[in-house]
Amino acid sequence: MRVLGVDPGLTRCGLGVVDGGTGRSVSCVAVDVVRTPVEASLAERLLAVSDRVEEWLDAYRPAAVAVERVFSQHNVRTAMGTAQAGGVVALAAARRGLPVVFHTPSEVKAAVTGSGRADKAQVTGMVTRLLGLAEKPRPADAADALALAICHLWREPMRVRLAEAEARAAELARTHKARLAAAARNANSAARTVNTRRAGR
Repeated sequence: MRVLGVDPGLTRCGLGVVDGGTGRSVSCVAVDVVRTPVEASLAERLLAVSDRVEEWLDAYRPAAVAVERVFSQHNVRTAMGTAQAGGVVALAAARRGLPVVFHTPSEVKAAVTGSGRADKAQVTGMVTRLLGLAEKPRPADAADALALAICHLWREPMRVRLAEAEARAAELARTHKARLAAAARNANSAARTVNTRRAGR
């Protein structure tokens, strides 16, 4: 399965494509960072991000897109820009009918390093090791994009299985409830029949 991981942002937007093999094997297909000038308008910057993402979707044809979920930040303006860039990515993927999953930073860190509190250096180091890269991806946005793709490859199968199990459990619960309701109706009907017969005596 091929996944495009995106670490959204206006100043720097990390893009990383990773292929998942048997077991937990992963390999890097491509990685880059989209940069937009701070002096450009918001619309121009979002367009630049959108254009590059569209190019990558066409060139690498991933089966899914993993985007970092906006986490609470002290800088509201930065958080808004990150969210807007993420929205542009999700829209581009949706146009192609691709599933888009948002992963929190802690989920990504835990998946890649085993700790949801790992710092950027630890994430970069593990991404480099897991993908067998000759050198560490720079800047951190590039490493984060690859980490997102790896996280999705490893977490999504489990999430799907859990969702399927929950759906089966919900269906069993509905079936059981329906049977109980039918049994109650039958019991009430039988009781009414008995009462009617007694009254007729």
